[in-house]
Amino acid sequence: MPRGPIAMRSSIWAATSLRDNGLWIRNSTDQTRSPDSGACWIRRQSWYTRCMNYEQSVRVNFGKPMAVFPLGQAVLIPQQVIPLHIFEDRYIQMVSHALDGAGQIAMGVLAKNSGGEPYSGRPPIRTAVCVGQIMQHETLSGGRFEILLQGVCRARVSKELPEDGTRLYREVYLEPVEDMEPDESVMLPMREWVENELSTGELSGFETADDLLDYVRDERISTPTLLELISFTLFDDADLRYKLLEEGNPEARSEIIRKELEKTSKMLRLARHQRPEDWPKGMSWN
Repeated sequence: MPRGPIAMRSSIWAATSLRDNGLWIRNSTDQTRSPDSGACWIRRQSWYTRCMNYEQSVRVNFGKPMAVFPLGQAVLIPQQVIPLHIFEDRYIQMVSHALDGAGQIAMGVLAKNSGGEPYSGRPPIRTAVCVGQIMQHETLSGGRFEILLQGVCRARVSKELPEDGTRLYREVYLEPVEDMEPDESVMLPMREWVENELSTGELSGFETADDLLDYVRDERISTPTLLELISFTLFDDADLRYKLLEEGNPEARSEIIRKELEKTSKMLRLARHQRPEDWPKGMSWN
């Protein structure tokens, strides 16, 4: 794994900074299993989203193919840290090979299966991915791994490599996604709106509202990073999560997030004002 700052060397390399502020946000969902032949367990009830408390420059070489780990929905965004338990042979090989190299894996999203049948073979992968850096790993019995993977940057799949007879996992060529640093002054009204909603608005009723409010008030956390942490903590909709992963413009992402939060706030407000006597017979508004 790269240690310390690494300079950008050419146009096929991209450098990004990982930042650690020692902040954790509990994920709200329960244990989930990868639909891709049960490749890993995602124990999200005990997992946390973390914004790291150090700075480290990480280099991604877009001129070389990268292992891709496709799941049923987007589970990783830049700066987020997720633990993965790896137990299937092809992904054990994938992690082993990654640890022998730059320690990077692209977390992808499987295309929707319109027939509703289980995934098999090599189902198509959607174009948006998040490049992840293995920050910690532990080798378990049988070659299994426990890893901590931190999101580094958004990317787009440009080409998938064919099977070669020895590599069990899938590899792709990636293209960087423009992810410009926005003007914080432009993003400030959005941050203030979120703070108001979490402190006195309808969103204050969320279990994670107090924790999120602390992060909103922490000036060490940039507004784009803050909004991504909030969105992946509060939003469960798979299509929305992919839309946020796919969007490379942070100001456009902030608009998506605001619209969704406004929609959620409106629904909570309507539900709060509804009375039992207004419910249809035998039903509630829940």
